[in-house]
Amino acid sequence: MAASTKIEWTEMTWNPVTGCSKISAGCANCYAERMAHRLHAMGNVRYRNKFSPTVHRDLFNEPLKWKSSKLVFVCSMSDLFHEDVDAEDILSLFEVMNMASKHTFQVLTKRPRRMLELAPKLKWTSNIWAGVTVENQDTAARIDDLRNIPASIRFVSFEPLLGPVADIKLANIDWAIVGGESGPKARPMDETWVRDVKEACEKQQVSFFFKQWGGVNKKKNGRELDNTTWDDYPVNY
Repeated sequence: MAASTKIEWTEMTWNPVTGCSKISAGCANCYAERMAHRLHAMGNVRYRNKFSPTVHRDLFNEPLKWKSSKLVFVCSMSDLFHEDVDAEDILSLFEVMNMASKHTFQVLTKRPRRMLELAPKLKWTSNIWAGVTVENQDTAARIDDLRNIPASIRFVSFEPLLGPVADIKLANIDWAIVGGESGPKARPMDETWVRDVKEACEKQQVSFFFKQWGGVNKKKNGRELDNTTWDDYPVNY
C-alpha cells in the first residue's frame, strides 16, 4: 500500500487508510473509487470493503522502513480527515510522520474543518505539508481554513478544476497545483480558469504546478500551458 506513482507532483503514495465518501462536485467521478472497485473485483483484501473507509493499522509504520528520502502523497485512495477515521488513528499516523523525518509527507484533504479541529493535537513537523482541494467557487472557502493550519508548507490542489474561482486569495499559501479531470466521464476545464489561478500565483508569489489538461485521453491533451511545462515546487522545499 506504499507504491511509486505516476502522479506528477509527488514520488510515491502511502495508503494506511482507504475508502471515502462524496462531499463535493469534484468527487463525482472519483478515480480512487473506480480503482477501489477494480481492486475489490480482483480479490485484493485491502479493498474487501470496496470504497468504504477502512483503516490498515499494519501499514502505519511503513515509512520508517524506507531507506531513501521520499516525497509522499498520504492517502491517495482516501481522505485522512474523513469523519469515519478515528482521531486516535490520525494522531498515530502523525507520530509516524514526525519520526520519519527524512521523508516529506503531502496531506491533502477536502475536509479542512476537521483538519483544523484536530490541528492543535497534531505535531506539524516541517516534513508535513497541509493541502486542500478546491474544484470551483463553492469550495474556495477551504483555503481560509487551510491558512490556519500550522504547517510549514500549505498547498491548494485545484484539481479537478471544474469552474472558475474568483478573486483567489493565496496569502500564507506556498503552492498551487492545477489539473483537469481525466477518465471516461471527464468534465472539461476551461483555459481561462487555469490562467486565473496562474495569474493569482504570479501576483501573490506562490509556486505554480500545472499537472494536466485532463480529458478522456489525458496523454493526448498533455500538460503544457503556453508551450511550457510548469513544475514549480514550494520555494522552501
